[in-house]
Amino acid sequence: MAETKVPAVSIAFIEDGRVKWARAYGQAAAGRRVTTRTRFQAASLSKAVAAAGALRMAERGVIDLDADVAPRLRGWRLPVADPGKGESVTLRRLLSHTAGLTLGGYPGYAAGEPVPTIVESLSGAVPSNTPAVRAFAPPGAKLAYSGGGYSVAQLAMSEAARRDFALLMRDRVLKPAGMAHSAFARFSDRETAVGHDETGAQIWGGSHRYSELAAAGLWTTPSDYGRFLIAIQKSWAGEQGALLSRSSAQAMATPVLGDYGLGVIALDRGGRRIITHGGSNAGFQCRFTALLDGSRQGLVVMTNGDNGGALAAAIQRTVAGAYGWDDTSAPPTPRAPDS
Repeated sequence: MAETKVPAVSIAFIEDGRVKWARAYGQAAAGRRVTTRTRFQAASLSKAVAAAGALRMAERGVIDLDADVAPRLRGWRLPVADPGKGESVTLRRLLSHTAGLTLGGYPGYAAGEPVPTIVESLSGAVPSNTPAVRAFAPPGAKLAYSGGGYSVAQLAMSEAARRDFALLMRDRVLKPAGMAHSAFARFSDRETAVGHDETGAQIWGGSHRYSELAAAGLWTTPSDYGRFLIAIQKSWAGEQGALLSRSSAQAMATPVLGDYGLGVIALDRGGRRIITHGGSNAGFQCRFTALLDGSRQGLVVMTNGDNGGALAAAIQRTVAGAYGWDDTSAPPTPRAPDS
């Protein structure tokens, strides 16, 4: 950790339907030790939770994963790359990064900076610090990682449910999955880790805020996120009362294009399905891997440093070797243009 200038790392390992062990090392902030209950920004690990929320809404008939989302959007007009193609932007395409929309990720907003609404963010309107989301390819034509697409999904889901997205996710996913220490909202500073840059210094403006919640806005602990993965594993196994139906879990963990399912990278290794994803916000790096087989093993690693990705990957390699996992690496995903 000293070599990478990452102040803290928090880890949870799941097996057979429970958090088997959790550890935390280092400093959440200057003078404050990290614990296994310290919340971290989940960054793009938020996407899997958002996708699970969409699947639960679809199961209840609130939304249709394969319907055109354009009629659902109020206050913002969905761009179309090639109207003559006749293909629609759907939630399934948004959640699998195949909708042909721009904007790979978001920088967030430092303390004291105004935070845009989700419509202002999508429009690139003041005070947004990112350009408008636009179409650059016909829907369904290619895989290109798009945080902008998840912001469109966020708006569509909120409009369909007529609810604030953070509250919608609380009731549809976080509570049912037993994630009592998680929220798509900020906690008090004493409950959270503070992000740090590549030199180990606290990022300017403290931990950034995001209106793009589906793409990057979840605060959680590795143990809590492990409970979410357990819920997905139970759903995959078709257990009664699980978070998702078996068919929804299969939709989530089945690639649409390339290795991407809905909110997760879905891999077949050694005859078993593995889901994984990494996350990168300003000052935070994290990753998870979960096996959808009889072992029901999985790992969540969260750090509060911009160099934490390498540390998280090293920890995952060590755990994978100890438990006999197959290679869980995936080729880089093409990223959508930012403008």
